[in-house]
Amino acid sequence: MRKVLLVAHWDWVLHNYWLPVAGALRDLGCEVTFVCPFGDYTERLQSAGYACIHWPVKRHGLNPVQEAFALMRLIRIYRRIRPDAVHHVTIKPNLYGTIAARVANVGAIVDVFNGLGYLFSTDLQARWLRSLLLPILRRALDTPSAMTIFESRTDRDALVQRDVIAEKRTVIISGTAVNTTAFRPRGNGRPAHDSSRPVALLAGRLLRDKGINEFVEAARRLKRTDADWRFWIAGVPDTSNPNSVSEQELNQWQQEGTIEFVGQRDDMPKLLRQVDIAVLPTYYNEGLPRFLLEAAATGLPLVATNIEACRLIVRDGINGFLISPRDVDELAHAMTRLLADEGLRQRFGRASRPIVVQGFSEEKVVRQYLRLYRDMGIVSVAT
Repeated sequence: MRKVLLVAHWDWVLHNYWLPVAGALRDLGCEVTFVCPFGDYTERLQSAGYACIHWPVKRHGLNPVQEAFALMRLIRIYRRIRPDAVHHVTIKPNLYGTIAARVANVGAIVDVFNGLGYLFSTDLQARWLRSLLLPILRRALDTPSAMTIFESRTDRDALVQRDVIAEKRTVIISGTAVNTTAFRPRGNGRPAHDSSRPVALLAGRLLRDKGINEFVEAARRLKRTDADWRFWIAGVPDTSNPNSVSEQELNQWQQEGTIEFVGQRDDMPKLLRQVDIAVLPTYYNEGLPRFLLEAAATGLPLVATNIEACRLIVRDGINGFLISPRDVDELAHAMTRLLADEGLRQRFGRASRPIVVQGFSEEKVVRQYLRLYRDMGIVSVAT
C-alpha cells in the first residue's frame, strides 16, 4: 500500500478543498494521512476515516526560531512515516515540505499554489518577504521529483518569469472542485428567503482585499436608492491575517443598517438558495474563488472583479458582470442592474451552472489529479 501525505498549514483547507482527492486516492488503495496544525476541523477529518498528524506551523508566523522548528518537525514526520508521495498546499507547506521531502528522500512531490496569496500582495512587509523567500523557494522547487500545480496561468507565469520554477515542471489544473449535487439550483427558480426583497451575498474569508469594504460602500449607496434591497456577508474575521476585517467593523455596519452579517456557515448550499446574486469584488492574489463556483453551481448570477481568478468562472454579460478592482462606482452599477431586474438575474443564473458542471465539478478535477498521480508513478490505474 502506497503512503501519501496531504500537507497544509490549516486543517480548514484540507477539510474544505482536499477530501475528494483524498477519497479518490484511498479508493485506489493508498494510505492517506493529513498533516497540519490541529484545529476546529481536525476531528472532522478523523471522522471521515483519515489519520492526522499534528504539524506545529503558524500560518503567518515570521519568528525564525519557530519557522526552523516547523521545518525540522516536518523532516522528522517524513522520516518516520516514509511516504511514497507528499502533496503540499500553499506557500509555506510548499517551501518547507519540499525541503523536508528532499532531505527525507521522498519519491514524489506535488506542490499546489491555490493563488499566490499575501506573499504577492502590494503590502510593504509582503515585498520584503518575497525578497527573502523567493530565492529559497527557487532552490526548493528545483528538483526532478516535484511537480507544481497552479490554478491559473497568470500565477504560473509570475513564478516562471521570476525564475522560481521551470515551466516544464508545472501543470495547470482548472480550479477548485465543487460538488454539483450538493450545490444545485432552486427548484422553482426563486430564492428561499422569507420576503420578496432581493438579497446580494458576499461570502468568504473576511479580508479587506476580498473587496469587503467596497461591497459595504456600494451597499450604502444602493440603500439610499432602494431600501428594500438586502446585503448579506457570510464568514468570520481571520484574526491571524493583518488584512482581516474586525468584529467591531462588522457590528458597526450592522448597526447602521447597511449589511446583515450571517456569520460562519457550514450550510452553504442552503444559504446560496436563499439569495439572489453572489458578489465578490476581490483583488486578493487567490486561485479560483470557491464561493463563486458554489454560487454558479447553485444557478446564481455573479458580480466579481476582472482578474483571471474570477474570469475563469464569470463570463461578462453572460452569467454575470466583471468590474474593475476597487471601483465602487462600477460595483454599485453592476449590483443595481441585477437587483433591479429579475429577468436578467434568471437569464444569467441559467448560464452559470453549465460552466461549473463542464469545467469544475469534483469528478473532473479529481480525474485531473489522478492523471497527474499516474504520470508521476503515485498510482498505477488509467483515468
